[in-house]
Amino acid sequence: MKRRRSVRVRIALACAGLFLVTGGALVAVTYALLDNGLANSALPITKIEVDPQLLARCKTTDLSKNLNLETKCKAAFSAGAVAGAKQQGQNALDQLLTNSLASLGGLTVVAGGVGWALAGRVLRPLKAITEAARRASEHNLTDRIALQGPKDELKELADTFDGMLDRLDAAFASQRRFVANASHELRTPLTVMRTAIDVTLAKPSRDPAQLESMALEVRQAVDGAEKLIDALLTLARSDRGPTGTEFVDLATAAEDAIDATAAHLAAADITVHSELHPAELHGDRVLLERMVANLVQNAARHNVPHGWIRLDTGHRDGQAWLIIANGGRSLPADAVPALFEPFRRLHDRVGSDHGVGLGLSIVRSLATTHGGSVEGRALPDGGLEITATLPVTSGPAAQTYWSDPSTTSER
Repeated sequence: MKRRRSVRVRIALACAGLFLVTGGALVAVTYALLDNGLANSALPITKIEVDPQLLARCKTTDLSKNLNLETKCKAAFSAGAVAGAKQQGQNALDQLLTNSLASLGGLTVVAGGVGWALAGRVLRPLKAITEAARRASEHNLTDRIALQGPKDELKELADTFDGMLDRLDAAFASQRRFVANASHELRTPLTVMRTAIDVTLAKPSRDPAQLESMALEVRQAVDGAEKLIDALLTLARSDRGPTGTEFVDLATAAEDAIDATAAHLAAADITVHSELHPAELHGDRVLLERMVANLVQNAARHNVPHGWIRLDTGHRDGQAWLIIANGGRSLPADAVPALFEPFRRLHDRVGSDHGVGLGLSIVRSLATTHGGSVEGRALPDGGLEITATLPVTSGPAAQTYWSDPSTTSER
């Protein structure tokens, strides 16, 4: 396979070729214009036959007495002068052409050299980008190009590459944190189970009550591990994207999620205010229902006794949306984005009944998988409000739905 020339060589050859073509055209046009100008300015040539006797008589005869002979002599002189001028002009054109072609060849070489030097200067940032790409790896994403200079294509390329390295660095850092946290979370229930079993077995005499207590602790640890594994599987599935699309109504999913948490809501005396207007879209039913369920469970779990939940759904401008707000402890505004990171809790760590720390990260991942977004904000009186917005691709959900007071309910 023939090896391609480098970009620098091709730029130099392109500069030399361009100069050669344009210079050759300039030489050709100049030569044609001079040739045409000399031809138009030449005196008319008259073909005259001069015999030797006429020439001899011209030397000895008084031309003033023989006008005919004088005319012929003048014509002969004029013809010789024109012929000499024409020959001289042709010689000048030939010399001009020779010198022009020689100069064109030399300057073409110079143009190629200048193109080579300029190409090296212009392509120098690309060399820096290449070296940075070679240095980049999973364990070394800290180097940046930081190209200085005018805002041109190469500066934009370097800035884009730096931005890509920033995103990769953040992604790898997030992945390392996720793996470390997941390992810690998975190890915790195993430690609880082992401790409960070891403590029970270490007793010389074990009665049924002690064995039952140990079994309950092990069962609770198993339930916690099962929830964590289920959350991790859901998060992994959301990263793969929807496996199929169908009509899903977020309002129906919200009603089902509220029904599923009714016992917890009743035990904590939490009141639910809902305005569920149709919010249909195309998507993966299982993933979207899990997203809504996580939002409702999060609002119920991180609430206060005798608290409240407000849940609204609707459709506007080709977007299906769901807004859920709940009462609770006050949250710093700058801490809200961290709640959507895996295993991030503000008040509780492992071993609590406040979930495994993956609920909102799963919600964000599921929304992103469907081309949507999730935003949260801390409420002034305590609690959190989360807005999930998802695009509607096609179908009946593309039409505008109007609020129907009959759909408003309170639980």
